[in-house]
This record gives sequence, structure tokens and C-alpha cells, in this order.
Amino acid sequence: MNKAIIVKLADVDTLKSQVAKLQTDTAAHASSDAQQFSKLTSDLATTTSEAASAHSTANQALSAAQAAQAGVDATNEKLDRMFKKSVSK
Repeated sequence: MNKAIIVKLADVDTLKSQVAKLQTDTAAHASSDAQQFSKLTSDLATTTSEAASAHSTANQALSAAQAAQAGVDATNEKLDRMFKKSVSK
């Protein structure tokens, strides 16, 4: 019977050792996961800011293109009026 108790105590010690190792591994993974989450959050904020900047730049380009098109349209209308005037004479 003493031999069985000794074997069981050895099993308990092995289990305690395994639990301690798992706790250490879990803590290390939790720390690593927290660091990765922090980096991803930072990267997301940067990407969001860059996307907002790109959106603003695109809106400025659209506005400039629309202004240029309005100028072209006005010039075309003026040329059309000049042509019609010269043809009607």
C-alpha cells in the first residue's frame, strides 16, 4: 500500500509541475497576445487616418476636376457662340 501512495504522490507532483508549466505558458501567450492586440489597434488607427487623408485628397482632386471641366464647358460655349455668329453673317 505504501508503494501505491508513493506512486500517487509522484503523479501529483508531475501534475503540479505540468500545471505550473501551463500557467507560465498561458501567461506568456496572454502577454504576447496583448502586445499583438495593441500593435493591431495602433496599425488600425494609422490605417484609418491614412484612409481619411486619401479620401480628403480625392475630394480635392474631384473639386479641381469639376472646376476645370466647368472652365472647358464655358470656353466651348463661347466658341460655339462665336462660330454661330460668324456663320450667320
